[in-house]
Parts: sequence; C-alpha cells; structure tokens
Amino acid sequence: MLSTRQSVFWMVIYLAIVATVCVLLAQPLRDAFMANWGFNAVILGVLAVGILINFRQVLVLNTEINWIRVFRSGQPGISVTTEPRLLKPLAAHLGKRRRDRFSLSALALRTILDGIRERLDESREISRYLIGTLIFLGLLGTFWGLLGTIAAVGQVIDGLEVGSGDFAGVFAELKRGLQAPLGGMGTAFSSSLFGLGGSLVLGFLDLQAGHAQNRFFNGLEEWLSGVTQLVDDLGVPPLATATLAEPALAEPALAEPTPSGEPDDATLRLLIETIRSERQLIEALLTRHAAPLAAEPDRPEA
Repeated sequence: MLSTRQSVFWMVIYLAIVATVCVLLAQPLRDAFMANWGFNAVILGVLAVGILINFRQVLVLNTEINWIRVFRSGQPGISVTTEPRLLKPLAAHLGKRRRDRFSLSALALRTILDGIRERLDESREISRYLIGTLIFLGLLGTFWGLLGTIAAVGQVIDGLEVGSGDFAGVFAELKRGLQAPLGGMGTAFSSSLFGLGGSLVLGFLDLQAGHAQNRFFNGLEEWLSGVTQLVDDLGVPPLATATLAEPALAEPALAEPTPSGEPDDATLRLLIETIRSERQLIEALLTRHAAPLAAEPDRPEA
C-alpha cells in the first residue's frame, strides 16, 4: 500500500517555490494588493482555506492506510481501534472475518470499490468549487474596477473646458482626472492577478491530491483482489468446485501425515476449508433445485 509522502512532498515543494517567487516580487505584489485590498484579501483567504483542504484530503488517507495495515497484519492481539471514514463500507462488511483470507462475490467487491471511489470523488468537490470561486472573485474584481474606470473617464471628459483657451489648465485638470481611471485599472488587474494565480496554485494542489487518492484506490483494489476469495452468483467459492472436480488430488494431500504421525496446522486448515467449501456447494445445489420444485404447481391426480 503506497503512502502519501510523495504527494505531500511535491505539494510542499510547490508551495515553497511559490513563496520564493512572492518574496522576490514582494514590492510589486504589495502595490497590487493595496490597489484593491478588500477583494484581494478575500481571494487570499479563499486560497488559504483551499490549501488546508487539499492537505487534509491527502493526510486523511493515512488513517485509511493505517487501518488496512493493521487489518491485513492478521496478528492476534492487534485490534483495529480507529474506524476508517472512506473505508467504512468495507470495514462494516468485513467485521470479524479472517484478516488474511475472506470471501466476497464479484458483485459485492465491485460495489464496495465503487462506493469508495464515490467517496473519494466527493471529497474533492469542495476543492474544485474553491478553484472556481477564485476565478470568479478575480473576474468580479476585474469588472468592478472596469466599472469604476468607465465612470471616472466619463467624469473627466465632462469636466474638461476647452473653450476657455487655457490649455495648461485643461491639461492639469486632465492629469488630475486620470488618477481615478488609473486607480480603477489597478483594481481590475490586481484582482485578476491574485484570482488567477490563486486558482493556479490550488489547481496544482488538487492535482496532487487526486494522484494520491488514485494511488490509494489502486493499491486497495490490488490488495482486495489478492486476498479475496471470489465466489460466483450462487455463493460457491472456486475451492469447492476444484475439490469436487479433482478429489484424487485433494485426498492424498489431506491424508498425508507429518513425520511425527500427526497432520500439521496447514493440513488441518486445508481440511477444514475443504469441508466448508463442500458444504457450501451442497447447500447451493439444493437451493438451485429446490426453487423450481417450490414454484411448480401441484399436479391433479389421475
């Protein structure tokens, strides 16, 4: 089972690179932030929340991985104390079963895996929503600044008095009037800068969180496929079919004693498993043949 260290490592490295770039561009970024500090503060707050959520999505997998490690160890005296959240359907289904080997139908195995996949996808919906929120806030700040720019330009044009002949005074008035439109442009572009930059950072973190979840799911699927004894639709495990089909091969192995004259633990376990499988096969066959007889109506006597 793969750990989450690789994803956490790349997430930390990426944030370190972003922080280094921000330090190198501290003064321009400070001026851009102060151009519209209200919108930009909201954008940075959403970015901080998104970073925490993405790290939580990766770190919460450690609880699931630890549960699997404890469960798959199968050592007596070791109990699974922490109940998993993503693997709750699997934990409820396994219950007190043997940890080294258990039986599941192909349909049950696929249902459990599909449920876990849906839980993993649902956990990433908040992060994806925050990415869209950052883009929306950046565009909202842009339109807000452009609206202010258009209004300020209109006021400047209305305030110009060219007919007076004082071109020096008109030019000075034009310079004073352009300060407001330029401030609106700063508001627009600064919000776009922080909004799109924040969505880029959050998108990379969400990508790494998705990679961590995919590796976890693939490892879980491989483990379940390796330890699960699949049964068919009748509930008959493959061991029962193989035992009845080749009894000549099974009986010598079960009857072969150890040098001490007594069967060892492995032979006893195989014997018990064979008896259980034969019983399951007989019950399945009886169920299959009893169903048509129960559904057939009583025939009238001649």
